[in-house]
This record gives sequence, structure tokens and C-alpha cells, in this order.
Amino acid sequence: MDKQFDTILKNRIIFQRILENTPREQLFAIPQGFRNNIWWNIAHTMVTQQLLVYKLSGKEFTIETELVDKYRKGTAPTEEPSLQEIEKVNNYLIDTVEQMKVDFQSGKFQNFDSYMTTPKVGLDSVEDAITFMVFHEGIHLGAILALQKAVAS
Repeated sequence: MDKQFDTILKNRIIFQRILENTPREQLFAIPQGFRNNIWWNIAHTMVTQQLLVYKLSGKEFTIETELVDKYRKGTAPTEEPSLQEIEKVNNYLIDTVEQMKVDFQSGKFQNFDSYMTTPKVGLDSVEDAITFMVFHEGIHLGAILALQKAVAS
């Protein structure tokens, strides 16, 4: 699982760079033909990790439930987040991956509720969920790159 954790962490570092280097007006813009923005995609990946790994394992989230409710699958941006929320998510991008790795290595995830993802990838273990995260976060990185092009023009 080390490779999966490493890949997720590298992707999160990319998300941090995008978050820190994208002008606010581009970060929150929703171009025509899109349902969400760069910011939502970044926050959504962090929230999805909490749902797939912690919730399906019957564990408490390591972030606030309010963030989970705001950025989970099926949501869309309704307002710009506060500077405090942006900073919090920015910090969580790395912290949640590091905590997940510690929790995984310590054997915290003994139980797991099987789950069928939207792209029809079945998850039957926490290892499946962590591996799926690599795929899921890659999809959202692609969406972010498309959004960057759309808002820059």
C-alpha cells in the first residue's frame, strides 16, 4: 500500500499548489458547461477519502462533518468559502493522508462495509478504498485541469 499512499500524497501536493497559486476569481468560477469549480474538486477529494476509508470502516471522520456534508458526492458549490475554510482544507490535504497512513499501519480499519462506487468499482476492503482513491483523485485532477483552461480563457 506504500505506493498508493505515495501517489495520493503526490496528488494532494499538486492540489495544494493549485489552491495556493490560483487567483480567487478562477478558483471559484464555474464556467459554462461545468457544474462545479476548482475549489470544490479539491475539497471533494479530501471529503471522499473520509467517506470511503473512515465511514465505510465504521470510524469517526478526522475532519468536521460540516465539510463532509458540504463537499460530498452530489453537492455543488453554493457560496465562496471563508479564508479560514480554505486554510483548513489546504492543511487537511496532506494531514488527512498522513493520518490515514498511520491509522492503516496501526490496524485501525478492521471492519469495512462493501460499497459500489459510481464508476461501478466495487470496494470490499479498506485496501480497495485506498486504491480507488488514486483513481478518484486522478479523475478530479483531470477535471481541475479542464477547469483551469476554461476559466483562463
